[in-house]
Amino acid sequence: MARPTAHTRRIVMATATAAVLTGGVAAAVFLGSDTSADGPGPALAHSSTTGKSDDKPGGRPSGPAVPSGPGGDDSAPDGSDGSADSTGPAAPAGSTGISETIDHATESGGKSVSITIDDGPSPVWTPKILAVLKQYGVKATFCMIGPQAKANPAMVKQVVAAGHRLCDHTVSHDEAMNKKPVAYQSTEVLDAQKMIEQAAGGGAKVQYFRAPGGAFTPDNRHIAAGHGMRPLGWNVDTKDWKQPGTAAIVNTVKQQLKNGPIVLFHDGGGGRAQTVEALKELLPWLSQQGYTFSFPAV
Repeated sequence: MARPTAHTRRIVMATATAAVLTGGVAAAVFLGSDTSADGPGPALAHSSTTGKSDDKPGGRPSGPAVPSGPGGDDSAPDGSDGSADSTGPAAPAGSTGISETIDHATESGGKSVSITIDDGPSPVWTPKILAVLKQYGVKATFCMIGPQAKANPAMVKQVVAAGHRLCDHTVSHDEAMNKKPVAYQSTEVLDAQKMIEQAAGGGAKVQYFRAPGGAFTPDNRHIAAGHGMRPLGWNVDTKDWKQPGTAAIVNTVKQQLKNGPIVLFHDGGGGRAQTVEALKELLPWLSQQGYTFSFPAV
């Protein structure tokens, strides 16, 4: 269903802006490569509580610096965009029946958690994480970078075959996408969805959208929901992308669980041995504490 005329005018203006900024073409640019053991793919260096990219050696710059508010990022540390309908009751669903509200809850509710895995798939680390999840009977949501999925279709198929769910994590992991025109945001979201679903095959669907670094906007949430994807935030940031040590990852989860049930880990963007070991400790510990495992709400 089309939005009101006012919104249409805004998209037209944003598209015109994109044409000026990019010389007539609004397109995602895929910069750099992953020089880790994972082989070719995006190397995702992070530096803030939202997973904001930096320009560390081996990292993939997220584009020119963009002025932001206090703390250097307009997004909230829990993966919300700070707008009035980011949390709380679900926003009215569009024609797809999917809410545009950023999800911070599990399907089952109660004392449950959702394990979410970002930035893959990786031919090295995704199979190791899948093995740990299988060992403890846990289903997770894998938030995939479009070109990574396209380059590793066997891994995407393995994730789906194991009963896990898929999440769109955009084309180029641009954590400043919330500062850019609507046409650009649409390309980032929808092109990645297409890449992931084509890699998965068999009619598998991407059910969630997670903006890199929490760079959600009302527009990209509307675009995602309109194409069947619930915007997905997080409550617990393990900061495993920093490779702080297995003990630090484990302690972060234990300390932040009071914040809510959506827990963020990574299988891409670098070496993830610490993440694998942390999951081996955390999954049985969570069960011992009386937690159950559930997918995020849709």
